[in-house]
Amino acid sequence: MRSEAQITHAPPATHPLDPLSAEEIGAVASIVRRDRALAASIRFVSVSLAEPPKSVLLDGGSDANPTRAASVVLYDRATSTTVEAVVSLTRDAVESWRELSGVQPGIMLEEFFAAEDLTRADPRWQEAVRRRGVTDFSLAMLDPWATGFSEDTAPGRRLVRPLTFIRSEPDDNGYARPVEGLLVVVDLDRMEVVDVQDHGVVPLPAQSGNYMPELMTRPGNRPAFTELRGDVLPLEITQPEGPSFTVDGREVRWQKWRLRVGFSPREGLVLHTVGYEDRGRLRSVIHRASMSEMYIPYGDPAPTHRFKNVFDEGEYGIGFLLNPLELGCDCLGEIRYFDAVVNDADGRPVTIPNAICLHEEDTGVAWKHTDFRTEKTEVRRSRRLVVSCFATVGNYEYGFFWYLYTDATIEFEVKLTGVISTGAVADGERPGHGTLVAPNLYGPHHQHFFNVRLDMAVDGQRNSVYEVDSAPSPIGPGNETGNAWHTRKTLLARESDSGRLIDPFAARYWTIVNPEVYGATGEPVAYKLVPGENTVPMAGEGTQAWNRGGFAYKHLWVTAYDETQRFAAGDYPNQNKGGTDGLPVYVQADRPIESADVVVWYTFCAHHVVRPEDWPVMPTTRIGFHLKPVGFFDGNPALDLPPSTPACHSARDGDTGGGEGNGKVHR
Repeated sequence: MRSEAQITHAPPATHPLDPLSAEEIGAVASIVRRDRALAASIRFVSVSLAEPPKSVLLDGGSDANPTRAASVVLYDRATSTTVEAVVSLTRDAVESWRELSGVQPGIMLEEFFAAEDLTRADPRWQEAVRRRGVTDFSLAMLDPWATGFSEDTAPGRRLVRPLTFIRSEPDDNGYARPVEGLLVVVDLDRMEVVDVQDHGVVPLPAQSGNYMPELMTRPGNRPAFTELRGDVLPLEITQPEGPSFTVDGREVRWQKWRLRVGFSPREGLVLHTVGYEDRGRLRSVIHRASMSEMYIPYGDPAPTHRFKNVFDEGEYGIGFLLNPLELGCDCLGEIRYFDAVVNDADGRPVTIPNAICLHEEDTGVAWKHTDFRTEKTEVRRSRRLVVSCFATVGNYEYGFFWYLYTDATIEFEVKLTGVISTGAVADGERPGHGTLVAPNLYGPHHQHFFNVRLDMAVDGQRNSVYEVDSAPSPIGPGNETGNAWHTRKTLLARESDSGRLIDPFAARYWTIVNPEVYGATGEPVAYKLVPGENTVPMAGEGTQAWNRGGFAYKHLWVTAYDETQRFAAGDYPNQNKGGTDGLPVYVQADRPIESADVVVWYTFCAHHVVRPEDWPVMPTTRIGFHLKPVGFFDGNPALDLPPSTPACHSARDGDTGGGEGNGKVHR
């Protein structure tokens, strides 16, 4: 194994949009150390691909051989300075170096674990835990939360707030026993606990909440459990001739879809150059698609919960938190995995094996009709290509799933599971801003906001966006019976027209059209964004949510393309007061967005009023949106699907199925 010092040049990438390899990340750190003589106090926050300008990609693609470079964020603990650097791997040099003050980059994993150790060793914290009857501090589980913003947290200092939970044994679900009212503030620059506040002892809940089978049968577990179900028979997913997709490096071809699978340490999974082959011509749909931010504000004013309003992407980085998938049943069938490579705080590469999963799924009937007069039936099965990953962010798990369908529909879905962040109440009390899930244990009200950035390219780079509502037509001539209704289109011509809300009563959706390309019916080709379940933040004006998460108060934003504007809450939301960056600031430029290179940003929300059924581990909740072609084709694009082989298997015939449907790895 080569040491970092030996890595001076990285092998060439196969495509300009390929994520940085482990060798490239190591080379970047070596170049920075060589050219800048870094002090020991400087840490590597993130190392990611500096994507080539869109103009270069569109003009020449991979044949243009653009400079291979990395974007690097560093942090100097000694001076509280954030550094943005661009390192050219092609030229073997640091090409830019920009020092920033007054901003805090995302929290590094080494800081996360250091905050736990510092808290556990603090005498004030130990005394507070003893007051709850706990003397074995090794059983304490500490979740360092981003501190949010408040005037009493010493602006300019790098801080986290660890919350305390007590396990009954090492593998116990610690979230069953939260230490309510105990607040700790850790200074990550000084590496010291700067404040401990105890708002009064609330007894630890008595019941455990384990979900591993070997622990669930023990006394005191809730919910009560006796044995695993015995009637779940094997379900086998087989593709005897292999998958229908092909993979060349990071390029994926499936049915008529073409795309590239990308990755960044902050965004996690990224899709590039998504297009659809139509009669021998590859037609572009999206240039780049990624999740730009995750924002989770809590609605409980209790001291332990009132500061909780976290930006999981901007304050931690989703890519750093992806799960290796080879040991689970996250995907079934014929699987192709992609590794992800991130960096540690020393700049060394860290590989997350099998971080991104690629497979295809049957999704039921694609289309069907029975001519009842002739008794002839035509039916086709639908499939979708699935590109997915899972991230563990403290207590929660988030699955991010892009689906590409045989009818040219695109869907993005977030799957939420894991364990709720809990609070405790005294005997006889009920929480005012949450739900009891077990005796003395509750889940606070909270919301999960996701913003997806869609760099649209519907049949080209010049697109316009319309808001489309349905409304009843006035009763009168031509509508004497009053049953008519029509659609009303509103052009979003400038960025100031952006910042739109869903309206289910008007069946509202938005179309992204190419006004220069017309379909068979004489209308511009388009894709429409169809909202799913959604709402807005419950916190009003003047709150942290209002000031820091302003993007979440509107569902659809449209901006003129700017490669520097990637994140809905801005580049550095950690401890940021708000109002200086992000979507509400981007649109103040009021740039024209008609027949332009536009970026569509869509925000959607999982509104979580906790249920007892969400404990001890939460059943998966699904939420997302669809992109559907509108006049993009001259008919049903799935019309050419071949009939399925008429076959089935029945247990009544003595065929009870095969073995477990474990995924097969194809590299």
